[in-house]
Amino acid sequence: MGHAVRPAASSTTSTTRASAAAAVRRRLPALAAAAGMVAVLGVVPAGAAGQEQDGTAKPAPAKTPVAVGYGGAVSSVDADASAAGIDVLRHGGNAVDAAVATAAALGVTEPYSAGVGGGGYFVYYDAKRHKVSTLDGRETAPRSADQKLFLGKDGKPLPFADAVTSGLSVGTPGTPATWNDALKDWGTRSLGQVLRPAERLARDGFTVDSTFRQQTADNQARFKDFPATAKLFLPGGELPKVGSTFRNPDLARTYALLAKKGVGAVYKGELGRDIVDTVRKPPVDPKAQRVVRAGDLTAEDLRAYGTKRQAPTRTAYRGLDVYGMAPSSSGGTSVAEALNILEKTDLSKLSDLEYLHRYIEASRIAFADRGRWVGDPAAEDVPTKGLTSQRFADSRACLIKDDAVLKSPVPPGDPNNPSAPGSCDTRGHAAPTTYEGENTTHLTVADKWGNVVAYTLTIEQTGGSGMTVPGRGFLLNNELTDFSFAPADPAVHDPNLPGPGKRPRSSMSPTIVLDGHKPVLALGSPGGATIITTVLQTLLNHLDRGMPLVDAIAAPRASQRNAAQTELEPGLWNGPERAKLEALGHSFKQNPEIGAATGVQRLSGGRWLAAAETERRGGGSAMVVSPKR
Repeated sequence: MGHAVRPAASSTTSTTRASAAAAVRRRLPALAAAAGMVAVLGVVPAGAAGQEQDGTAKPAPAKTPVAVGYGGAVSSVDADASAAGIDVLRHGGNAVDAAVATAAALGVTEPYSAGVGGGGYFVYYDAKRHKVSTLDGRETAPRSADQKLFLGKDGKPLPFADAVTSGLSVGTPGTPATWNDALKDWGTRSLGQVLRPAERLARDGFTVDSTFRQQTADNQARFKDFPATAKLFLPGGELPKVGSTFRNPDLARTYALLAKKGVGAVYKGELGRDIVDTVRKPPVDPKAQRVVRAGDLTAEDLRAYGTKRQAPTRTAYRGLDVYGMAPSSSGGTSVAEALNILEKTDLSKLSDLEYLHRYIEASRIAFADRGRWVGDPAAEDVPTKGLTSQRFADSRACLIKDDAVLKSPVPPGDPNNPSAPGSCDTRGHAAPTTYEGENTTHLTVADKWGNVVAYTLTIEQTGGSGMTVPGRGFLLNNELTDFSFAPADPAVHDPNLPGPGKRPRSSMSPTIVLDGHKPVLALGSPGGATIITTVLQTLLNHLDRGMPLVDAIAAPRASQRNAAQTELEPGLWNGPERAKLEALGHSFKQNPEIGAATGVQRLSGGRWLAAAETERRGGGSAMVVSPKR
């Protein structure tokens, strides 16, 4: 963690607040200069894996967690995917083109986390217009869905595992529409052009690593019950071997179809018909003991689907502008609220103990308000402006005490009518935080013109619904399980219950930080509800605690989501601060791995830094177009 300087008071004066903001802005050039010193680590593989003359896949590009250079940068969890984006940048594409190319490649190499059968959120900074825009590509429930979608005949919620592996959990995919609309609005290349690296990767194959094998093993029991899934991911009934070549010719043909016919093949054509058939008549092995419920997705649901273009969330923090994803995601509002709660405390002057305590408590409060207020704004009255306002944060920040720990579940406040200054908002009725899966993937891209993309995409939990669309090479999402199956407390309104055409609440938090009109950094992470705390903690580590971005990403994480216990990674679980925090009243449980962030940072002289994980998920892949001009 960051160094301890001296204890700070529970809050600061407006003068101290301004000085803290000034200190952060003064530190940005120093952080950029320090980042430039890691340029010797920069590595620039030539492109996505191709094919050797003997028919085996070329070795994957080398993974490195940090790269510095010119011409643009890409950071993702996978080297082949990052290389696909770099290839597009190298040939004149912009950040949007490269982001879609990287995402499509992740659909090949990270098929259990994202792909054609899923959805996500796309945040884009346009350097010429000095504007941040977003696309909500979240999956939607069938128009026939109601609040009883996940209730059994007895009126009780279905077992979560039964709901996940079913047609019932599949929402209308939003990823193809997101790719199409992002390219149409801001890109310079066609969908067919940017899909070529991924199509080639699917056809020629990639090298299986230990993460891919382990994720397959974790899903083996349910994958084997679906013939199309077993044929693809368990060839011959066996797990893929580390170091072997994994090919997906069906997905290569799917990408070729999208390149030729466009995304209409999904929303109005043959690919869509296959998706609907898979959902309504799950292709289960007749010998399987598993009972798989059918869903009610229709061709009409696909035809009615559209992404939503909407304004990002925005909050000022330490003199910088932090932009995120507005609802249906809860990421932008929750990150903004937590930052606003911490705004009046100079975190750079706190001890590690004090810093962690305040970060944990701010997260706890933000999740209490998220649970009560955030859902799909098309179906719910979501007070986005209130949740991201400094006035509301001030009415909640006063709950944090230096010598005590808040008891979860903390009651929500009222962003529509915040308490008066100086008084704490404790009028709400507390309700537990509902469950959310912990998978997904994230990529971050910048180009030589200064455009930036932060894009988080998913099929929900690892392996999605477990159902591969026969002959198409991709898994379908289980995104509708992100809805609350039933209210956590009948006395508290739950804005995240299922409904017709409704988008389930998400925690995806693609984030872009600007200093005036200039990008400072962009980042995001997978991890379900832990995405919010991962992005928040990484921002605090970098902006307040002075860590280089790659170190801010690598630092051990804590995640508090208005629960009785805060989750800790081993680095904090085994560290000296845990006992001190427990003495204060905190309770913890261990989580072996929280999130897997990627980011990019603007340096001086037209350089970019790409940063990724050093160890989580086997380490990430940061690349730049060229280490030299």
